[in-house]
Amino acid sequence: MAGLREEALVFRQKKRQEIEEARQVAAFFLTCGIDLAAALAAWPGERERLRRKLARLIERERLRGAARHWSYDLNRHIALKQALDRLDGRSDSRKVAASPAGLRRRRSATRRGAPSARGT
Repeated sequence: MAGLREEALVFRQKKRQEIEEARQVAAFFLTCGIDLAAALAAWPGERERLRRKLARLIERERLRGAARHWSYDLNRHIALKQALDRLDGRSDSRKVAASPAGLRRRRSATRRGAPSARGT
């Protein structure tokens, strides 16, 4: 029975990784118009040019987020960063624990029942 659970765990991890890679490929293609597999197989000079372009796109996305622009997309920002990490040869395994909306809901829920700082 333990073998079956192990296989199920490996299957879920593999599916999760495939989904993450698909997000990265889609975000990279939609923003840059370049296939991520082709970028990973490019010669070093071309790869460096693509890396700089991707870093510039991430910076622009960060500025949109800082300005609270309506077109900012956190998922696109994360996918671009992950694509840059793959292009640089890093496999950063850090995950975003919760969405900002989920964090806001948790904070506001804890504040509702708590007494105010003013003592009222």
